[in-house]
Amino acid sequence: MSRTKGRYQQNLRADAARVLFQILEQGMSARECLPNAQQDHNEKDKAWLQEMTYGVLRQLPLLQHWLRLLLDKPLKKNVKIVEHLIMLGFYQLAFSRVSTHAAVSECVNACAPLNAVATKGLVNAVLRNFIRQEIANELPDNEQILSGQPKWLYKKLLTAYPEKHTPILEAMQVKAPIWLRVNQKQKSTDEYCRLLDENDIIYERQDEQPQGLILSKGCDITTLPGYDEGWFAVQDGAAQLAANLLNSQPNERILDCCAAPGGKTCHILELEPKIASCVAMDIDPSRLQRIEENLARLGHQASLICGDASEPKAWWDGEQFDRILLDAPCSATGIIRRHPDIKWLRKSSDIDTLVALQAKIIDAIWPLLKPGGTMLYATCSILPAENQLQISAFLERTADAALDPEFNNDAIDKPGRQILPGEKHMDGFYYARLLKS
Repeated sequence: MSRTKGRYQQNLRADAARVLFQILEQGMSARECLPNAQQDHNEKDKAWLQEMTYGVLRQLPLLQHWLRLLLDKPLKKNVKIVEHLIMLGFYQLAFSRVSTHAAVSECVNACAPLNAVATKGLVNAVLRNFIRQEIANELPDNEQILSGQPKWLYKKLLTAYPEKHTPILEAMQVKAPIWLRVNQKQKSTDEYCRLLDENDIIYERQDEQPQGLILSKGCDITTLPGYDEGWFAVQDGAAQLAANLLNSQPNERILDCCAAPGGKTCHILELEPKIASCVAMDIDPSRLQRIEENLARLGHQASLICGDASEPKAWWDGEQFDRILLDAPCSATGIIRRHPDIKWLRKSSDIDTLVALQAKIIDAIWPLLKPGGTMLYATCSILPAENQLQISAFLERTADAALDPEFNNDAIDKPGRQILPGEKHMDGFYYARLLKS
């Protein structure tokens, strides 16, 4: 029995190390590699794999600092993965409730399935030195390392938010809550709340999101009342603001641009079922399939188009839209607390590339909007270059574009609303509403 358990546990640690290696050394996203690692495990161990790998990604600068203290020299390429196994051990010892004996022995045993049997002694020595020297109590006097952010992002946040950067950095390290959006086509929010009450599921409501609920603790979403029936969708509170701000009206033609995975498309259809048509477009066929799946589960219909937002002539039928939601490609720095792999997959140079792409898309999509129409520009970024500065530059170069003041202190020199991570339990997000004269 113990031998079976030992083999199972060693595979779990090895799988976590492989996921970390794939993200940090090979540039794969967690969305690509984590499901592959989870597929042979039960629900409890699937959750453990995500919890541990995300934990290491959140604390990576500190774990790397400790690694440099205890490892004489970096490991060679064929056993480089063992460095990630050691950092997993550090994380377990410093941030989880696992016993010291289990953390050490299970990491040592994981060397075999990683084809690194020769490193067992090294792993054992490093982890035991970590415990004996009480390294977890030795925190460096370096805010960037303690923030859990890469140097490039830390510097950008320090520049953008010189007086707010500390609480922002702290909020980016906190695990995000689960938000639900009640599908008004199926149930009212009050009706769904009664169902949660009957099942002893604790939640919280927010005034700004009338269809939104925050679950008080994590759970398997598919076990909640009405999942298969499409009574709700999982969508952060900041993203839930989009459909309300777009404010679609009956008989209007709507475009949701860069729409995958379709949460905002569905919300638009829920809030105004009498719109004339809703077109959801995205450049990625596989992500377009996710829109189709979400529409089907929630009981909605929309026209789906696979196309490049920066080249609308290839897919646009020539009929202008009354309202356009442009959820622009961005750095996703506002959702790092939810997807900590993002900060290690991005580079500082990516931001300039994204800013140029955003400008190209907004210029290309603007002609698709009717005179008198509304465009809602959105990103899940907290970097001014992608948000306020992007919209200010667009307003300067576009004669028939005007800012629709929707928020307090909304002005041309600082347009839109920047939601910061953790604000009212929301992800970091940006919105600006524009009118075509």
